[in-house]
Amino acid sequence: MKVRVVAYARIRDVVGASTLEREVGDGATAGDVLAKLSAEFPLLADLARSIRFVRDGAFVTEATAVRDGDELGLLPPYGGG
Repeated sequence: MKVRVVAYARIRDVVGASTLEREVGDGATAGDVLAKLSAEFPLLADLARSIRFVRDGAFVTEATAVRDGDELGLLPPYGGG
């Protein structure tokens, strides 16, 4: 199945694009998508512990299953005041 990944801020810099499409197996999770990308872009592994996931506009955890055609946003750590 195909997932569209949207990378923000520092993550976009690491992967070199704001959007990517990747094939993942049935039953894949948001964490699986990140692991696949981290294998392709090793610097992403350094950020992996603090990345938040957004699937189709809603925050999800790394254990959340992704479906064919989903859009998965990868958000780096951020703060505000």
